Amino acid sequence: MTVTPITQLAPDTAAFYATQSAISDPGELAPLYADLADDPAQLARVSRDLLIHRLEGAQFHHTHPQDRLHNDAEARYIDDILRIIVGRDDAPLTRRREVRDRFVGVCRDFSLLHCSFLRHAGIPARIRSGFADYFGNNGFHGDHVVTEYWDAERGAWLLADAQLADPLVTDYWNVDFDPMDVPRDRFLVAGEAWRAIRERGADPETFGLHPPAEGPLWGERFVAGNVRLDLAALNKVETLLWDIWGEEEGKEPTLSDPSRELYDRVAQVIGDDVPFDTARELFAGNDTLRTPETVLCMAPYNGTSRVTLR
Repeated sequence: MTVTPITQLAPDTAAFYATQSAISDPGELAPLYADLADDPAQLARVSRDLLIHRLEGAQFHHTHPQDRLHNDAEARYIDDILRIIVGRDDAPLTRRREVRDRFVGVCRDFSLLHCSFLRHAGIPARIRSGFADYFGNNGFHGDHVVTEYWDAERGAWLLADAQLADPLVTDYWNVDFDPMDVPRDRFLVAGEAWRAIRERGADPETFGLHPPAEGPLWGERFVAGNVRLDLAALNKVETLLWDIWGEEEGKEPTLSDPSRELYDRVAQVIGDDVPFDTARELFAGNDTLRTPETVLCMAPYNGTSRVTLR
């Protein structure tokens, strides 16, 4: 039986998000996708089984080699990620990798690979930067990245967390929801987190780096940085989480009032509902928000460098 969607996705929006970005494009490695299904849940599990998070060593009883721990997640493009994966095991992507052979990444890598798979299948998808409350830190929202994909039957954008697509991981974190439909009160996209602080009195110090850290990696400034990352990703510029640009390079501990007002405006646009044209115009028309050709990459292990994007 054909299910009529409740809401139709506008053709220009569907076309934009169903095609690869410069970062999600497998390029000459697209033949590796030939045997993939077109089911979002199956594609999430494929992504999960090719990668392991930098912080998941204990869960999988594995110690990451230092070079992989430091360097894998610096691969910002999907074709580079795929080269690392098949370089360690050239089996089809649908074959679950041994933990020792997996790409050692972060949440952004699970979601970007899932997003790349979905776009290859013609399913509109994008990654969303924000804050999750389901990683065991009571009352704390840790920074996180998930996939948002269009479910034609339901006529809605759904949040999917490919990092949770293995029962071992969901059991470890006591996850009580479907990872392919993450409740929006469990994962706040960055704009909603900003509004929770500015409009609803949420404590800024309950939003920050996962796992929790001191210094500039929590609070209002950190949430503002995630708003910037989310706007870029909505425009298919899916940078590394430690790429910064614009006023972020100054990294003053306290935001100025004009900066707060700017992020107030952005957060109104990039919440759970995203007006496509407005998000595109906002990104293209503001030098502070738009990702420049060269970004400052503040790699956690490898230090700071300037990187020119493709």
